[in-house]
Amino acid sequence: MSVVIKPIVTEKMTTLGEKLNRYGFFVDRRANKIEIKKAVEELYGVTVTDVNTLVVTPKIKSRYTRSGLLEGRAPIYKKAIVTLAEGDKIDFYSNI
Repeated sequence: MSVVIKPIVTEKMTTLGEKLNRYGFFVDRRANKIEIKKAVEELYGVTVTDVNTLVVTPKIKSRYTRSGLLEGRAPIYKKAIVTLAEGDKIDFYSNI
């Protein structure tokens, strides 16, 4: 099972990374904090001090079309916000 799906690269997460040394990742919904910690440490070679997780509930989306009202929902996903030890950094842009 792949625990870390992809990093979250947004303006807000970039600011958290610069100021508080925290980074966000989309993770598998079945993964727990210990598995997330091990996966990030192996992938990026850093020391993780804290892991916070949250499951984002789906929004109900609807739109009007010629054939009537279409309803659906956005997917459920889990986010992990990882705090690194002093002096450790993750550079997501080094491979570009």
